[in-house]
Amino acid sequence: MSNSLVGVAIDCADALTLSQFWADVLGREVAEDSTPEHVVLLADGTDTDTFDAETERLLGLGAQKLRDVQTDKARWTTLADVEGNEFDLIAG
Repeated sequence: MSNSLVGVAIDCADALTLSQFWADVLGREVAEDSTPEHVVLLADGTDTDTFDAETERLLGLGAQKLRDVQTDKARWTTLADVEGNEFDLIAG
């Protein structure tokens, strides 16, 4: 079984800027008819190569690393997007 992203609603100050960040993260494009209040991301993303490479890619897109957690059974990094919304990159 796999999961797929269908839709997300986020309260933010600048939907177009934030949507461009997430479009880049997910390997998608922002629809041309998007507005500051309503944004649509198009196309499917691609798989990531490795956890470390994906972390570096996200940082290059403007994410900020908040913390790393590693246990015997799990590894994840908590990041913040360009408006400070937290999200996790989870290995596994």
